[in-house]
Amino acid sequence: MITRLVVIACFIGLSTAQAQSEVRNVLFLISDDLRANTLGCYGNQVCQTPNIDKLAAKGMVFERAYCQGTMCGPSRLSLMYSRYQGKGSKTLGEHFQDHGRYSARVGKIFHMRVPGDIIAGTNGVDVSECWTGRFNSQGNEAHTPGDYACLNLNIFTTELEGRESTKMPNRMFVSVKYNGNGSDQPDHKTATKTIDLLEKHKDKPFFIAAGFVRPHYPMVAPHQYFEPYRWQAMTVPRQLKDDLADIPKQGIPRSTSKANGIAKFPENQQRMWAAYYASVTFMDEQVGRVLDSLDRLGLRESTAIVFTSDHGYHLGDHSFWLKGDVHEQVTRVPMIISAPGHKPGRSQSIAELVDLYPTLSKLTGTKPPADVQGTNLTPILKDGTAKAKEGAISFAKGQGWRTANWAYMRYPDGSEELYDMEKDPEQFNNLAKEDAHSKPLTIMRKGLAERLKAVSKKG
Repeated sequence: MITRLVVIACFIGLSTAQAQSEVRNVLFLISDDLRANTLGCYGNQVCQTPNIDKLAAKGMVFERAYCQGTMCGPSRLSLMYSRYQGKGSKTLGEHFQDHGRYSARVGKIFHMRVPGDIIAGTNGVDVSECWTGRFNSQGNEAHTPGDYACLNLNIFTTELEGRESTKMPNRMFVSVKYNGNGSDQPDHKTATKTIDLLEKHKDKPFFIAAGFVRPHYPMVAPHQYFEPYRWQAMTVPRQLKDDLADIPKQGIPRSTSKANGIAKFPENQQRMWAAYYASVTFMDEQVGRVLDSLDRLGLRESTAIVFTSDHGYHLGDHSFWLKGDVHEQVTRVPMIISAPGHKPGRSQSIAELVDLYPTLSKLTGTKPPADVQGTNLTPILKDGTAKAKEGAISFAKGQGWRTANWAYMRYPDGSEELYDMEKDPEQFNNLAKEDAHSKPLTIMRKGLAERLKAVSKKG
């Protein structure tokens, strides 16, 4: 039987190792600005994500997965090259092309300006060599006719004039709910095109990457996706008095509730959560359309599926908004891998986005380039208790080092944060200056230094 598979594989251009692999295809799904804890499979009991939850029930859910870049551009570059920072020799798409696979991008994989490149339907900073084919998903974004809100300015209108959009300072707080079925939205178009590609390329090995832009601002969705989320019922992150007093100056992002103005409008903070959830649910439905088509075409048993996000997001945690720092709600990402021949499960083992490249290479029987810096996670796919690495690094203005029980941040001016993640998962009590915690602080400093040294050697 194996010999027959090898012959067939050679006929379609695959190697012997690939022929013996159960994984013929890769479907890579990535959301934008998605907090892990907004998904049902990560414990959220309000936001409706039935399709991603269904995928999680059939795959390995990595509960401690972390991004390396904390903004869209550096994170996506990092995961697509499996480099902690910057470019490598070959993108994931080029790698799969070299091993006989059709490689396609639909929507945002490398960085695109949202909303700028979405409105224009342009490629952003895409790497064209990565793809055999690439397809953009245009949308009108904040200019979609409907109920517009700019929540930090407390503006509500149906007028199209004067809306915050590309490069404008308050675009991050925009939502639009409108009458429609969603087919005009970029994520719906991304799902439709991905389904089309699955149908056209189902008979030959493929790597198809679908990039969904929601819940990235502006949070645009039809009315029906807002209906489950009455803003009055939304719970916002708890705030402690003098919460920022023990956070170093360089650890406080620019967009705080006071700085961006939303502190004046507590109800609008609830509206932000409602709009974010609506966008997540809309995105989830598009993921479901793609996965249903994969099943309909009989491709599930030969396809490895990844679902993840480029980074997390602040929605008022510690009064922080947006992204770009190294606190938990930004660095932690959802990561689900469903692969033929591997049982579903959940893992507490530390994982990083840079690990996806070598993991998908192993699953498909292909050898990644020597300069790939990530770690193969297939041992964890076989046994969720297996361990791949001690901790995860994230980069922003500072550096974050996350281990199983501790989170450490170090900034250019030498200031630090240290959190006991078992006792203080919301990161309210910075222990870096407390003598009683000098031992774990020393261990975390050493761990970060050793990992950085190891990464530089592998570079």
